[in-house]
Amino acid sequence: MAFIIQSLGIVFVFVGILHLLKPDIAKRIMGFLKKGKRIYFVGLLRFALAVIFLLGARECDIKWVIVVLGILFIISGLITFMLGPRRAGPILDWFQRQSNIVVRLIAVIILAVGVIVIYSA
Repeated sequence: MAFIIQSLGIVFVFVGILHLLKPDIAKRIMGFLKKGKRIYFVGLLRFALAVIFLLGARECDIKWVIVVLGILFIISGLITFMLGPRRAGPILDWFQRQSNIVVRLIAVIILAVGVIVIYSA
């Protein structure tokens, strides 16, 4: 299970690098998620990540980091479902209006989380 968590950390690093180099991709993804009820997929993905992180935490080197991230994924999944498409739309609009510098700063955070996950697993 630690291998799966490390693999997810690598995915986070690649996503962070991709958005750092091409911030317009992140904006297009937000536009895609605004349509219909696609935002619920994000909520499901966050719940799936939470389950993986919480179940695999005991096999990791720094367990508390993985547990905290799992809890944050549960909270973010709940918030995503509570907001729903109608209230999440303006948030996604806000993100799309941000400058490339802001998107790159968010990408650096994603990249850092990925490195922390890899190190902790």
